[in-house]
Amino acid sequence: MKSGAARPGREWPATLDVDGLVADGWRPRPFRQFLLKMHSRCNLACDYCYVYTLGDQSWRSQPMVMSSAVVAAAARRIAEHARAHRLRSVRVILHGGEPLLAGYAYLADAIRLIRAEAAPDVRVDAAVQTNAVLLDERALSAFHELDLKVGVSLDGSPRAHDRNRRYADGRGTHAAVAAALRLLTRPAYRHLYAGLLCTVDLANDPVETYESLIAFDPPVIDLLLPHGTWESPPPERTPDQSRAPYGDWLIAIFDRWYGSDRDETVVRLFHEIIRLLLGGASASEAVGLTPATLVVVETDGTVEQTDSLKVVGHGAAATGLNIADHPFDEALRHPGMVARQLGWAALGEECRACRFGRVCGAGLYPHRYRAGTGFRNPSVYCADLYRLIGHIRSRVVADLRRPPAPVEGA
Repeated sequence: MKSGAARPGREWPATLDVDGLVADGWRPRPFRQFLLKMHSRCNLACDYCYVYTLGDQSWRSQPMVMSSAVVAAAARRIAEHARAHRLRSVRVILHGGEPLLAGYAYLADAIRLIRAEAAPDVRVDAAVQTNAVLLDERALSAFHELDLKVGVSLDGSPRAHDRNRRYADGRGTHAAVAAALRLLTRPAYRHLYAGLLCTVDLANDPVETYESLIAFDPPVIDLLLPHGTWESPPPERTPDQSRAPYGDWLIAIFDRWYGSDRDETVVRLFHEIIRLLLGGASASEAVGLTPATLVVVETDGTVEQTDSLKVVGHGAAATGLNIADHPFDEALRHPGMVARQLGWAALGEECRACRFGRVCGAGLYPHRYRAGTGFRNPSVYCADLYRLIGHIRSRVVADLRRPPAPVEGA
């Protein structure tokens, strides 16, 4: 990998020589996922939120709602990008803040416009990620007409969920979310159910959390590690690498999930690790080396890298681009975007030497940050990921070595 001459204070990947990489034959992958921040504010005050509670406070200067002009510009740029790269499908994710604060009708109109701008042979899959407290039957009816999928954030049981996911006045939100999920899982709307997103909290019992989630029969569960870096580590993630509290927490759920006598749901993190251990590629940025193809558009039209980079500090996700003036292709050459597409070449020496380097892939990109070296580090969750992957490998290998059950009557 080529890198430019480092200037004082410049951290990797700001030192990447992108022109040199291109001259050597490297080419970026086009964006296939477009995350649109439809509303920059939220109606909850979650303790762990990386948008509002950490160092990047850029949301304060953002318009509350993405204007119709910005939606139209985003639609044109997405269509332009799909044509330029001959994409047959793209995915649009309506996000926030809380996107339903913009109104379900506004969200539906945005998807109609984006699909109208796309070429007839480009399929636009669409989803909204919501805290669900505003999700009602009118919204679901509108989303049904567009096959607009709905992902919901839920952290487990009432006690577990309401520990962190509360209104600003301290009231819990589990009851409202549960009511919305009962609507979403009705036969009329079940096909819209994209799954549940759960942020790990070590204070919550892992098995109880998992069983509270599957009570809502989700097709997929995403277990999200709290965002943190080596400079601002997540709760209880100490420098002591002999401890792996998050790994142990996840292992308890894995054993419950893997040992079930029925197919309860897909837990994406476990599914991806198993696929990687068996020689496949990951479809998630959380593990593996698959090039990232997601880009974010803020309410004012500014183009950003992955939203979780806000945990690093003010401006860490910025690209300096705006869809009014710049095509998405320009963002593909931003060093941060390039770094998330380099795979093995983006890993530092410690990760390259690790037996699970190609499976872990250094974990989620923002979690690698350390002042001075930037993002060429293992994940702040290195010990946790190592323990989890090792445990999953042991369980899978034991199953593969077990002789097949005798066929009855043979």
